[in-house]
Formats: sequence, structure tokens, C-alpha cells
Amino acid sequence: MLGVVLRSGALTVPKLRRARLLQVLLLVLASLYLVTACHHARKPLPEGLDVATPWRAAADLVWLEDRTFLDAEGEQHSEAWIFDAAFELIGAAERLVVLDMFLVNEFAGDVADGHRPLSDQLVEALLARKQAREDLTAVLITDPFNTLYGGRRSKQFEVLREAGVQVVMTDLRPLRDSNPTWSAFWRICCQWFGNDPEGAWLSDPVGAGKVTLRSYLELANFKANHRKALVVDQGDDWVGLVTSANPHDASSLHSNQALLFRGQAAVDLLATEWAVAQFSGVSEAFDLPEPAASVPAESVDSPALRIVTESQIREAALDMIDAAKPGQRLDLAMFYLAHRQILRALIAAHERGVTLRVLLDPNKGAFGRPGIGVPNRQVGMELTQAGVPVRWCNTDGEQCHSKYLLQWGDEGEAELLAGSANFTRRNLDNFNLETNVHVRGSAATPALVAAVNNFETRWHNRNGEFHSVDYEVYADHSRWRYGLYRFMEATGISTF
Repeated sequence: MLGVVLRSGALTVPKLRRARLLQVLLLVLASLYLVTACHHARKPLPEGLDVATPWRAAADLVWLEDRTFLDAEGEQHSEAWIFDAAFELIGAAERLVVLDMFLVNEFAGDVADGHRPLSDQLVEALLARKQAREDLTAVLITDPFNTLYGGRRSKQFEVLREAGVQVVMTDLRPLRDSNPTWSAFWRICCQWFGNDPEGAWLSDPVGAGKVTLRSYLELANFKANHRKALVVDQGDDWVGLVTSANPHDASSLHSNQALLFRGQAAVDLLATEWAVAQFSGVSEAFDLPEPAASVPAESVDSPALRIVTESQIREAALDMIDAAKPGQRLDLAMFYLAHRQILRALIAAHERGVTLRVLLDPNKGAFGRPGIGVPNRQVGMELTQAGVPVRWCNTDGEQCHSKYLLQWGDEGEAELLAGSANFTRRNLDNFNLETNVHVRGSAATPALVAAVNNFETRWHNRNGEFHSVDYEVYADHSRWRYGLYRFMEATGISTF
């Protein structure tokens, strides 16, 4: 009998030890996961990000726009000026071209469907200028999505590199994780494996062909270098352009805006791009000119502008909204609107008597893939219930991709905030890389007049152009989809 007990005990002790070892292992892994998730969601950003540059005189400030609309017969028309101006700037550069663009590819674009081959045109513009000026330094900073995170080759990037154009693939790992639920696991298990097109076997999410599992695993991190900016020299002067538009074939019919400017503000913009090249491992990409000393904002000639990146865009937007007084006007045109703090500020402005109008994309889908209207239709419901006028862009396959906020005072002054950033948590809370221009000046400033004319034409469907429709056309009061929007915005498990 005693032998049986001992034998039983001898069998039981190792089982207990294994169970306890498994518990300790699971506890260690859970702790590692939580520490990784918390750290990478809140860690310090690389140096040179999240900046608001000094106010500078806005020399030669120009508003540019791309517009797609329907006429009274339902025929689609498209008018585009942004990349024509960008290619002209590249063609006049003498020493340096630095371009930072989120999407530079042919994915989902079809010239037969009316799309413009913007990515090839950009490559041709860079190659032509590099051939004409062999000593020119040309740098293209872009997002790894263009190669599906290494799972697909870009012939366009290969051609540029062969011609001596530096292609800088932004290193996203130093950035904060907007979707820590997944990214913590990815950082522990998967980021070490790298990626290449060999052995691809999964369907390409944006076109024909195959990609690797590693492409999908990295895609789920949902973060990007979402900037859209250009800086070139013109002899002893500098010119900058900040836009919401991508040189992406399938995006060529989207409505967008851009601001072009000359002078020291362009050098400030260049410094923000130099920072991206530095933490992406290309420290010798280009030389940075010495910036001019800053002066008090009130002594800068009007109109004045500054560059704002990452969360400083949010702060600039909140300052504009909170400073609006009863009787003044705020106009917002936005592709994605979801940020809770921005929404609360807009509703508060409306309640204190600010004249507020919001023009939103209906989020019907992207590049042939249908959408369910999240987040804009849910945000539109909130705003409408609070009494804020909302209209939808009258899209027909393209997107209403503009991203700008206008504030009009009652003493002849105005402000404009425009650039790459959607008003969402991912875009405004130091997760994505973003660049906007913040402008202050007289309401008679030509660029500001052009911006307000753009909004008025789209809001009121002027000149026989049907840019927008009433709120009721895309109204969605589903509580389930509203809950889905709140969950996606809070967790980062989303594409907006």
C-alpha cells in the first residue's frame, strides 16, 4: 500500500512542477506582452517629430486644388492642378529635391477608367531633372506600404535608384503603435523575420499577384508615414508644397488641396523631412541649410505660416476651434473625421454661437472595395443631432480626400490649417507621420480667398457643379455601427 502511495506521489510531483512551470511561463509572456504594448504605445518619438515651427512670412502663398464633380446630367468631370505644379517645381530645381509621399504606386489604378498615371509621371519628372542636372540631389521618402512591407517589388523605385535618386523607405518601427493589441504580438514574434517577395502565396490585397504572410502581419499594425510634402531649391531660395494628394494612380480622381509657398518656411519643412531620413537610417540623404532665427509671432508680416506635424496639428486645430467666437465661422472639409476631442470642440463651438459647417466624404469605399460608412456617417449623426449642418461629398467612385479647416473672424482676419492629416486618433495623436501648414492672415489674402471659394462652391454646388448632397442621403443612425466606430477609434483596430 505504501509503495502505491509513493509511486503515485512520484508521478504527481513532476506533473505539479510542469503545471507551475507552465503558469510561470504564461505569466512571463503575458507580462512581456503588456509591457511591450504599453511601452510602444507611449514611448518617446524620434527627434525632430511632433513640431510646430516658428511663424514665417508667407511669401508667394498659393492655394492649389484638384476637383472631381458631377454636372446636371450626371457626367463626371475632373480638374487637377496639384501635381502639375509639383512636376514644374521638380523640373526647375537646381541642387535639391526632397519629396515625401505616402502612396507612390500603380496599385488599383487603371488609365482606361480615367485614372491618371501619376506615379509614372512623378518618376519621369525626377528622372528627367536628374538627367538634366547630374549633380542634383534627389530624395524620395515614402512608406513601406508601396512594396507591401517588402513583399512586393517596386519597379518604379528600382528605376529611380538606378538613376541615382535616393529612395528612403521610412522605418516605422521607431514610431508609436496605434494598434498595440496586435503590434505588441508582432514586435515579439514577427518583426525579426524581414520580408521579400520570394515564396509569396497569399492574394495581393491591392491588386493581382501574390504576397507573403509577413506582408499581412505587418499591415495589421495600421500605421504609416502619411505625409505629402515637397521641397525644392530655386537658386538661393526655397519652395515648399504641402498637400493631401498622393502621386498614386488610383487616387488621381480624388478631390484634394495643396498650399505652395516660398522662403524660410520651406527650409523649416525641409528640416522636418531631414528628421525622417535620419531615423530611417539614411543620415547622409541631403544637407540641411541653416535655418533663420525665429522672431516673435506678432512681428511676422501677414500672411504668416508655420509647419505643424503630428500632434501639433491637433493642437493647432483645437486652438482655432476654441478661439472662434459667436458670429464667427468655421468650415471643415475632411476625408476622415473621428477624433473625440475635436468633435467635442466642434460641438462646443456650435453651442456658443459659432457658424459651423462640416463637409465629409461618405466613406463609401476605396479603390473598388465597398465600405460601410465608418467613421464619417456615425460622426455625421452626432454632429447633426447637436444641430451642426453636415453635407456629404457627392462622390462617384473617387474620394473627397481634402483635409482642411478654415476659421473666419469678424475683423477681417482668417486662419487655415491644411495638409495630410485626417482628424482621427491615428493621424493626430503621434502615431502616423503627418504634415500640415497653418496660415494666418487677412481674409483678403488670395490663397485664403481661394480656399473659401473652394468650400463655398462645394457646399452650395455653384456653377452647375454638383459637389455635395444633403445629410439625409447618407444618414446612418445604426447604434451598432456607431458602437463599432467608437471601438475602432479607441483601440486603433481600424484603417482610419
